[in-house]
Amino acid sequence: MSPQELKQTISHGLLSFPITDFAANGDFRADTYAKRLEWLAPYGATALFAAGGTGEFFSLEPKEYSQVIRTAVDTCAGVVPILAGAGGPTRVAIQYAQEAERLGAKGILLLPHYLSEANQDGVAAHVEQVCKSVQIGVVVYNRNVCRLQAHHLEKLAAACPNLIGYKDGLGEIELMVSIRRRLGDRFSYLGGLPTAEVYASAYKAMGVPVYSSAVFNFIPKTAMEFYRAVAADDHATVNRLLDTFFLPYLELRNLSAGYAVSIIKAGARIVGHDAGPVRPPLLDLKPAESERLAALITKLGPQ
Repeated sequence: MSPQELKQTISHGLLSFPITDFAANGDFRADTYAKRLEWLAPYGATALFAAGGTGEFFSLEPKEYSQVIRTAVDTCAGVVPILAGAGGPTRVAIQYAQEAERLGAKGILLLPHYLSEANQDGVAAHVEQVCKSVQIGVVVYNRNVCRLQAHHLEKLAAACPNLIGYKDGLGEIELMVSIRRRLGDRFSYLGGLPTAEVYASAYKAMGVPVYSSAVFNFIPKTAMEFYRAVAADDHATVNRLLDTFFLPYLELRNLSAGYAVSIIKAGARIVGHDAGPVRPPLLDLKPAESERLAALITKLGPQ
């Protein structure tokens, strides 16, 4: 799949980040991870991001990273394309990106570097070096310390033909509109705020109709129903699901920093697709919190 073919693929439909399966002792479990992908793939996601933020990329060892990407690529071959997360210091991000390309990933989601402060011209140089290290398509994720502006992205687009996507995790409306207007159809634009469903209608109005769903990991039927409702301007369905599930769900997610990942693993466990615990520094939901989540899921019906 060429970068431009990947761009076309991710420019429509629902995207998602599979969680990564760990045993009770924290080791990666390739067998249950493969079964998870086999379960999720037929629901209709356009592409899956292996070892993304929800997949706890930040806690994986390099050897485990290779195992995760290899398992995802082999399991989903011919069914759904896999984009691999890559991040960290520039040379490390390059190593991850090149390893993902070697293993057959169709693209890279470039997660933010780890330095707490950086000039955005330096961040742009980081993105350019990673893009030029591979031939497959790259999607840059503006989030946290990566806060590229429209002029940065314009220069990167000229310098890196394989930079084909922009994913927004900042939620700054002025910035998103300026990027969308300045870059036009040069990129595929993806909504990437945590629990993106809450922002989906607003982002669609800004020309960003595609987003990645974390809850697809445990309520894939509902996640697809919500996406289709947004696409069809079915406001009654959108509002019903926001009121009965997503807004109460946000109250749980916001109880603790890091719960944006932990609550997804809790949901998977509740619906019978346990992915094991999160790794430190994340914490699993408390039992009473899991019970509240289970009640919300039950109201949705079978998935």
